[in-house]
Amino acid sequence: MTAEYRHVPVMLAEVLSELDPQPGEVTCDCTLGGAGHTVELARRVAPDGLSIGIDQDDMALAAATERLEREVPEAETLLLKGNFGDLDELLVEAEVPGVDCFLFDLGVSSPQLDIPERGFSYHEDAPLDMRMNSGNHTLTAAEVVNTYNEADLTRILRVYGDERHAARIARRIVERRAKAPIETTLQLVDVIKAAIPAAARRSGGHPARRAFQALRIEVNHELDVLDRGLRAAVRWANPGGRICVISYHSLEDRIVKHVFSELSQGCTCPPDLPVCVCGHVPIVDVRTRKPLVASDEEVAANPRSRSALMRVAVRIDAPAEGKGLS
Repeated sequence: MTAEYRHVPVMLAEVLSELDPQPGEVTCDCTLGGAGHTVELARRVAPDGLSIGIDQDDMALAAATERLEREVPEAETLLLKGNFGDLDELLVEAEVPGVDCFLFDLGVSSPQLDIPERGFSYHEDAPLDMRMNSGNHTLTAAEVVNTYNEADLTRILRVYGDERHAARIARRIVERRAKAPIETTLQLVDVIKAAIPAAARRSGGHPARRAFQALRIEVNHELDVLDRGLRAAVRWANPGGRICVISYHSLEDRIVKHVFSELSQGCTCPPDLPVCVCGHVPIVDVRTRKPLVASDEEVAANPRSRSALMRVAVRIDAPAEGKGLS
């Protein structure tokens, strides 16, 4: 495996415990990365099961292929290039009848962040890109920074980045780009630093961290993709199928909680109605009323797990056609 994709899978013990993959089952890691989770899922369903991995990054797919072939040669695997927001299309094309275990690990892989030319890092100078898949996405971070109006920039920074100084940063971006386009990561970092008060810059990590997160989410439509992918996973889950999601910030976790809560909802008719007219039936059983978190020992060994939040749901039955899954 390439050195870039050697990273420790987050909450692996909890993933295996909650998904509980059995020999002969079908697993689907919707965020394959370096296959840290997928290797262990494949090991448990081999040799008669199927382990599917999805990633839109060619480097990740190559690294995962090499690792799976080396570590679990007995396992049947199927690696698909794409975005889990297109899960329906990917599984139809692959002729997969159903899935027993779905995993979504929503953290951006360290290799993607560490390759300067991808434009994710605020430590290295590179073109402002931030596209997870440049082949499918045309919008870049540079276009967002240089074309969105001040109000929209403020909204993105505040909502997607939880940035306290969103308005100040947006105003400084607009002022700076009026003189010349902001084209590189470090140019943007300079603008952000100039907008944030000196006292605030001395605490809370790198001053550009929240703004870069917000831009990445906007460029890749991450929240819409997550909602779409989760609902597709529920559609494809076999009865008793488990769906496990690891998120890393409150916006993602809120979407996961909302989708699971909505799809676990039963009849919403007033109690005095003699028969149900709403047609709502529960589709999943939510196992985690509160998200699971990494152990203190894991956080000490793998700081990336510090902000991880895990939610799990189980598909309980096939709903009437189309109910609750739009």
